[in-house]
Amino acid sequence: MKKLRAVLIQAPLWIYFVISVYPLVWMISYSLKNNDEIFVTNPFGFPTHFRIENYTAAWSQFNIPRYFMNSFIVSSISTLLIIVLALMFSFAIARMRWKFRESVRLYMTIGMFMPLQVIMIPLAILVRDFHLTNTYGALIVPYVAIGLPFSCLIFYGFMKGIPGELEESACMDGANIYRMFIQIIVPVVTPAIATVAIFQFLSNWNEFMLAYILISDEAMKTLPLGLLFFQGQYSTDWGGMGAVMTIASLPMVIIYLFFSEQVENAMTVGSAVKG
Repeated sequence: MKKLRAVLIQAPLWIYFVISVYPLVWMISYSLKNNDEIFVTNPFGFPTHFRIENYTAAWSQFNIPRYFMNSFIVSSISTLLIIVLALMFSFAIARMRWKFRESVRLYMTIGMFMPLQVIMIPLAILVRDFHLTNTYGALIVPYVAIGLPFSCLIFYGFMKGIPGELEESACMDGANIYRMFIQIIVPVVTPAIATVAIFQFLSNWNEFMLAYILISDEAMKTLPLGLLFFQGQYSTDWGGMGAVMTIASLPMVIIYLFFSEQVENAMTVGSAVKG
């Protein structure tokens, strides 16, 4: 009876697990088939023959390395700038006392509710006027601006939960505000930094709309744009397209595995700090 109850309790979780994992398994399986298996003989099963040549063809016959490098540069720099700027801004509004800090915090929060479609045309004009079109800056600057409100909100919540005794002890030891920020606050909010790093990197890595509008030079295109044009140029090579999608997913999976423990800690760090 206990086993039956345990099975009934765990069944929804297993169903959810299968539904969540199946798209990833299907994509990898899809990348190892040819067109005949994908559409006719074996559309939902595992590949009967692992066609590694799909990966070699996708990597060698298309400009995937260039797109991959562009996405990595843009996503990495944007995420790094977002974390640094959001940490400093959140420290200023959460741990310091000055006249307009609440107004500035509200102004930053409103940025989260600004639809991307509203700012696309003004943003394209600004990028053109600043001569950033077809450069890394054309994507890095907007990505940083768009990612700051959400990141500041997360860091602000974590920093508000840090007890003031930590800062008071640091002051008694002679720490100035810069040392307090770097050696006291930043280490405490490390789980929040990992969480923001994952979300922002994934968001920047998968971003398509702004890249499509602001980048037209073939050498500066990112991986999502490359996938679009891969479909148009090699519309019959579905196995190769699956291989490209699998390659594009690898950095996200690796980053999540690397930071997953920190993200789990982020769920409990507030109570831990308070305790």
